[in-house]
Amino acid sequence: MFPIFRLIKDVLVARRMPPLDLTETHVSRHICWPWDLDIWLELNNGRAMTLYDLGRTMLAQRVGLITTLRKRRWGLTVAGTTVRFRRRIRGFERFEMRTRTVAWDDRFIYLEQSMWKSNGDCASHVMLRTAVTDSRGIVAPTEVLAALGRTDRSSPEMPDWIREWCAADAGRPWPPMQDQTVTP
Repeated sequence: MFPIFRLIKDVLVARRMPPLDLTETHVSRHICWPWDLDIWLELNNGRAMTLYDLGRTMLAQRVGLITTLRKRRWGLTVAGTTVRFRRRIRGFERFEMRTRTVAWDDRFIYLEQSMWKSNGDCASHVMLRTAVTDSRGIVAPTEVLAALGRTDRSSPEMPDWIREWCAADAGRPWPPMQDQTVTP
């Protein structure tokens, strides 16, 4: 089940926080509750991705994007992601999530998020290719930036690892190959 009460709490918290520039880092603090656990009593990977959703929502609130989305009747979507899980987060453990916009190109906005344990270890890291959408499809990031009132719409330099991920993902077949053999 989607953590609607966490979402409401986080949006209210983000509203009271000072605004951020698009490329600044939003930091939020969380607890791994029993309903976040898998059968090995650690943060479930699906729930981790849902918590990352909440972090992106809080960032969007703080940079003014939520207001712009509502005003323009735009939406948000995730168009691709890559994630690394490296350390377990156990039940009732506290952790910090960091969310920031890294760069953008002519179609997508690239975000980076990470979860950090209280001992300083990075538990997981995710890179997302996201897009703002309207009834016609993807809204160009430069149009989104203009709607946010930014005069400088040039992207920070895209890190090589994200550029290489984009190139590798572009070579991936779509739609994926379907195995024609069905085994009972």
